[in-house]
Amino acid sequence: MADNGNSHFADYLLTFLAGAATGFLLGILFAPSSGKETRKKIKEEVKKGQELAVQGYTKVAKEAEKGAKVVKEKAEESIEAIKEFLEKKKGEAVGERPEFLEDLETEK
Repeated sequence: MADNGNSHFADYLLTFLAGAATGFLLGILFAPSSGKETRKKIKEEVKKGQELAVQGYTKVAKEAEKGAKVVKEKAEESIEAIKEFLEKKKGEAVGERPEFLEDLETEK
């Protein structure tokens, strides 16, 4: 099957025309608006951006609050565990002390 140049030319021409038509339509759809319309669109986008920023800040603040609460709870648990450990050691030390003192007295 012989390939002639006319087949490729038609493909290129068709692709070019489709691209040109697409570009023309996009150009009309996104052509610069008047100054008044542009300022209105910018204000709307800024307002949307502000709303998104507030939502993002609120979400971050809530997550930070949750994290702080967890840290506080864990710190309280740790403090309680340390208190229990010290009380236990204090009880053990008090329980052993009389034996130690008796040993000292018998050695005299």
